[in-house]
Amino acid sequence: MLKLKPNCECCDRDLPPGAAEARICSYECTFCTDCVERVLSNVCPNCGGGFVPRPIRPARAWRPGVSRSHHKPSSERAKLKWTRAEVAAFVDQVKGVPPEER
Repeated sequence: MLKLKPNCECCDRDLPPGAAEARICSYECTFCTDCVERVLSNVCPNCGGGFVPRPIRPARAWRPGVSRSHHKPSSERAKLKWTRAEVAAFVDQVKGVPPEER
């Protein structure tokens, strides 16, 4: 089950569980659409993969035991371990390769 991290790892913008602007890679690195498009060029700075919209976990239990209240999102904020310069250099190196070929 996805952790649903509460923030963008790049700019620290809040990304609550229902945020349509949250993006994740296959390792659940979490970023906002602005950072994915303007800073990262669809390159995850942690793994080199691409991003997809993060699914939204239902707030209401449409089925018994399946909702945000039953499976709480993470409250642990995440932050990049790379400097902006390191991220920019990595993105420049990888962005020309389509995500499916990385």
